[in-house]
Amino acid sequence: MKREGLREAYGKQLVELAKEDKRIVALEADLGSSTMSNMLEKEFPKRHFEMNIAEQNMASFAAGLSLTGKIPFINSFAVFDSGQCYEQIRQGIGTAHLNVKICGSSSGLSDFGDGASHQCIEDIALMRTIPGMTVIEPCDANQVRNAMKAIVKHDGPVYLRINRWNLPLISDENEPFEIGKIYEMKSGKDVVVLTMGLTTSIALEAAEELEREGISVKVENVSTLKPIKNEDIQAMTMGMKAVLTIEEHSVIGGLNSIVCQAIAGKYLGPVESIAINDRYGFSAKKYEVLLEFFGYTKENIIASVKKVFNR
Repeated sequence: MKREGLREAYGKQLVELAKEDKRIVALEADLGSSTMSNMLEKEFPKRHFEMNIAEQNMASFAAGLSLTGKIPFINSFAVFDSGQCYEQIRQGIGTAHLNVKICGSSSGLSDFGDGASHQCIEDIALMRTIPGMTVIEPCDANQVRNAMKAIVKHDGPVYLRINRWNLPLISDENEPFEIGKIYEMKSGKDVVVLTMGLTTSIALEAAEELEREGISVKVENVSTLKPIKNEDIQAMTMGMKAVLTIEEHSVIGGLNSIVCQAIAGKYLGPVESIAINDRYGFSAKKYEVLLEFFGYTKENIIASVKKVFNR
């Protein structure tokens, strides 16, 4: 299956959008060659602001730019965008519902070598609690491009979560991205798996193998974590024998919390989750080491589906 880097897709699409809309500017905190915002800097140097290692100032400066009619894209690692800038995002951007787009790059465990300090596993929970904030995690490069087209048209703050590495292309490159829509990747009648980002392609692999073993698995790509309609989640879980959520994020405040809140009192079947259970990540020589340790593998998804199905 063809793979493509999400960061590269983000950088190229940012340039294309900037060509069409002169209001778009980018702000960077000394990580442009990693977040790929430097692509916009090369094309439109006067519309790129290097803020150096001063993320809080970057967020506040972006708020000011938005008040002049610009559409600022803040760029840094997810752990810095969501954590280090939280107060500035909440107070300066969120309360005024300013039109600032926040790109949290190298999200989840994808910065495998730098360890817990750079692995962001709580950003969805943080950003979801800010009133009016839209939270999106694309499953592949196609969805990155399409989501960016949608968030430029959306008036208000958006948090876009980007994985660091190349992921399989599994979404339709021609399908427009709708904020709030849940995308069915595979139909099924026994177990529904709700997932997003990196784990979507792994879940699809597991579902195909389970199909051959006689367990029909529906896979839903929850690429918008907020806003999300409870009734949409209820509709896709009703009639299913079991529910499994998968997220490269803490089990607290992320996708599992969203799903359980949505189906509480409505769905009475078993629910399981694959997530990071109240702990930090750690430094590893390969991304795959962390994915295996935390259970983000085809084999563990298959075992988890069978476990919840047999309950």
